Amino acid sequence: MNELVTGDAVVLGLQPARLPSRALAIAIDLAVLLTVFVLLSVGLAVATVTLDEAAIAAITVASFLLILVGGPVAVETLSHGRSLGKLACGLRVVRDDGGPIRFRHALVRGAMGAVEILGTFGVVSCIASLVSARGRRLGDVFAGTLVVRERVPVGRTLAVPPPPPWLVGRFAQLDLSGVPDGLWLAIRQYLTRMNQLDGAVRGSMAERLSTDLAARTGVPVPQGVPAAAYLAAVVNERQTRDVRRVAAAADRSHLTPGAPVPVPVPTNREVPGGLRSAEVRPGGGGSPTASDADKDGAVLPPTTGFVPPA
Repeated sequence: MNELVTGDAVVLGLQPARLPSRALAIAIDLAVLLTVFVLLSVGLAVATVTLDEAAIAAITVASFLLILVGGPVAVETLSHGRSLGKLACGLRVVRDDGGPIRFRHALVRGAMGAVEILGTFGVVSCIASLVSARGRRLGDVFAGTLVVRERVPVGRTLAVPPPPPWLVGRFAQLDLSGVPDGLWLAIRQYLTRMNQLDGAVRGSMAERLSTDLAARTGVPVPQGVPAAAYLAAVVNERQTRDVRRVAAAADRSHLTPGAPVPVPVPTNREVPGGLRSAEVRPGGGGSPTASDADKDGAVLPPTTGFVPPA
């Protein structure tokens, strides 16, 4: 698996960089560093013409380490993993968990780079990158880092199908606090891709996910409700609550202390994820029902992908 996954089972949208792009970025960085080193060496040669050979050799070694080793370390630390070559190729160095690198990560990568890139003319780093499943060289392995692509083609975002109208608002009293993020992610991925699955696989996955979700909420799946429709309705309820919470927080920030806090609720409008929610009576009285949506006169989508029970 090449994607980065956090400890909460959340897949990050980062793709590891491969050898060709990394080699091009390193070539650009080395060209810049060698140019700076040559210019600095010429200036030092003119300034140290009166010194003996031992002093000139010591200054040359110190400048070599300062430019070719300390330079990449300083640049990656200050830019949080973006050197000039990586910036040109759309790459960035990050930690294994996707976070920005710090000085110790850049120091280990720079020290190992002097050995595997400069010392072996890049042979060791190329072999390590080809063998690694995520294209990491030895410096990345020891530092716990990874080079990822920042500029990737933007794919089409799949929307979660809306639940059937007869299920909208039915789970308004459901306690969703015990559902982990990993299960929400699995349910969303299933709903966005269920039409691409085989019928038997689609049914078994829906049953398993609905069973896990019911176990987390403490309420069994209602009789006669298809598993996939149940999942879509619960996801819709969660997204509706998120919209309420964000809207309430935004309104609260503009109110004076002690004033009542109105909670605006979406009424048959698109909410994140492509789901719809029925109208909720103002003041919080009652729960949203499909009949409320009918009274509002809104036009529901002609099909939701789910069939109501007979």
